[in-house]
Amino acid sequence: MNSLSEPKIHAATLQRIRSLQPAADREWGKMTCPQMLAHCQRPLLVAAGEMKAKRGLIGFLFGRIAKKKFVDSDAPFHRGSPTDPRFLDRDADDFARERDRLVELVEQYGEHGVRTREPHPFFGPLTSEEWGRLMWKHLDHHLRQFGA
Repeated sequence: MNSLSEPKIHAATLQRIRSLQPAADREWGKMTCPQMLAHCQRPLLVAAGEMKAKRGLIGFLFGRIAKKKFVDSDAPFHRGSPTDPRFLDRDADDFARERDRLVELVEQYGEHGVRTREPHPFFGPLTSEEWGRLMWKHLDHHLRQFGA
């Protein structure tokens, strides 16, 4: 399984982010490209321990079951998967700033890996390996959304 922790996957992911264009059309969803870039920063901030996101009731009830489908399998995320409102930034409109910040966070992840000791806000406790797979699958989902 691909993981953002693997150097080749990490480098390829950074290249895909850098290849995005401001006028890229989305293939599904409602976010603009800058909003997507801002959105993709949030899980990396959680993994770095820089953003706190408490686990909600839905995560407690269904997170462990959903983990098998979303984290432990090779299947890509489905188009139109729900987004936690805490991870949305409807005001993001500066493509270059959001892309550069996402590149910076992905580079930091490559250097330090997951740094939080907190459980994932939906899936609960994850190993470093699981965090790496989840971070890659999330980025891959949104990069495909915008053709990268």
